[in-house]
Amino acid sequence: MAEGVLMPKAGITVESCIIGEWKKKVGDSVAVGDILFTYETDKAEFECESTAAGTLLDIFYQEGDEVPCLVNVCAVGNPGEDTSALKNAPAASDAPAAAAPTAEAAAPAAAARPAGPCAEAVIMPKAGITVESCIIGEWKKQIGDSVAVGDILFTYETDKAEFECESTAAGTLLAKFFEDGDEVPCLENVCAIGNAGDAYEFLKPGAEVPAPVAEAAAAPAAAAETAAPAAAKAELTAISPRAMAKAVSAGVNPAMATGTGPNGRIIERDIDKLIAEGGAVYTTAAAPAAVPETEFEDVKFNAVRKATAKSMTKSLSTMAQLTQQFSFDATQIQAYRAMLKPMDAPMGKISLNDMVMFAVAKTVLSCPDLNANMLEDNVVRHFNHVNLGFACDTPRGLIVPTIFHADEMSLLELSMAAKELAAAARDGSLSPDKMQGATFTVSNIGSFGCEAFTPVVNPPQTGILGICNIQTKIKSAKNGVIETYPAMGLSLTFDHRVIDGAPAARFMSDLCKNLENFMTLMAK
Repeated sequence: MAEGVLMPKAGITVESCIIGEWKKKVGDSVAVGDILFTYETDKAEFECESTAAGTLLDIFYQEGDEVPCLVNVCAVGNPGEDTSALKNAPAASDAPAAAAPTAEAAAPAAAARPAGPCAEAVIMPKAGITVESCIIGEWKKQIGDSVAVGDILFTYETDKAEFECESTAAGTLLAKFFEDGDEVPCLENVCAIGNAGDAYEFLKPGAEVPAPVAEAAAAPAAAAETAAPAAAKAELTAISPRAMAKAVSAGVNPAMATGTGPNGRIIERDIDKLIAEGGAVYTTAAAPAAVPETEFEDVKFNAVRKATAKSMTKSLSTMAQLTQQFSFDATQIQAYRAMLKPMDAPMGKISLNDMVMFAVAKTVLSCPDLNANMLEDNVVRHFNHVNLGFACDTPRGLIVPTIFHADEMSLLELSMAAKELAAAARDGSLSPDKMQGATFTVSNIGSFGCEAFTPVVNPPQTGILGICNIQTKIKSAKNGVIETYPAMGLSLTFDHRVIDGAPAARFMSDLCKNLENFMTLMAK
């Protein structure tokens, strides 16, 4: 089913945005996080990242069109899917429902807005139709830092991808209403940006009435700012994003410039003139007081860790899991790796892990119960091809990309596919479509020195192979001579409801033989 991509709501008071330039065209392939188009508010220019993966099926608005916030701008899905229900309509039935609470929430804030200079809020973006909340990943700015329009304030996560939140206001970061790891409702105020002394308490989520500002406290704050910027602040009406960025970068007050653009809009050359004339300079807010050291830190799960915890708990509570430990003589795969290493990429980048995955893809079809999914009502689904999942360590946690039809690939093709998927997983751009559909999974922690472990099956799969380190072992050779050899450990965990120990052991025995005779396996 095709999905609509919304025009983001880039601020509480922003009701519509203008499309600048489309970066994708109808028919282009799109991944979650790809830049679809640029858009402008009256304050800044932003980039809209895709919240869906597939093909760009239809574009509902063109460059220069003014589009209401939270309305579908385009449709992404699979070729041939119907997009008519998404066209020229709010985001399914969610937009009215989402807009109503926002308006209701804004009313008390407007009524409670104090007199005098006030800070501006930056809201948590709504990254998709079904997204109701996001988790803050990491703050890139701290209280007291100078902020320009378009600066990255923080990263945030949905259950599908990680994004960066750009500032929609310029000034100083006066307050953060949420911290790293907090789950924040979409369109909720996340922080306040303004000038030293600006009121911001009324912007805090749940605030009913702004905290009264004592005159004694207001006086020093007012003295900290020059009178000219404070008075001119209210006169700043229209300014281009480029002009605002240059003004903030140079530390001058853009409200002191005379606009020569259309309808008096301040443009870049006006800021250049203001700088040349020595325009009024903003003062820097005082650094925040040092935070006392604590004895511990509480860290909330991010979206990836939540999904992992849920899946692993379900796995161990619903399956009868058993692990078998094997090892094989890695002499031949080490020799083949040494032969490839001097070659140029991509051949020279083929790893021992790639070779093990290649052997798994060629061997597991001989044991259908391992290349399978356990369905409800005691039904086992056997697959005709191997969709090989492989565990990938990323800054966000464990991600398991899928190499589809790995059994049909050459060693080089499999190696290139694995490296491309792993890179996308680590930088947060991996499509959700590439993280599902696996029929068997491989997990490698041998590089950390692990000699043996018990990997946990990822449901509804029925098996997972753990790859361990290489150890030197001894064996008896001809004439009673003792020889040493490099032994790589393998740990197979399987669902004992589906497969018994003997067929699982036969698979492991076949896999070890194929790895010990890797050159022969390559020739098949």
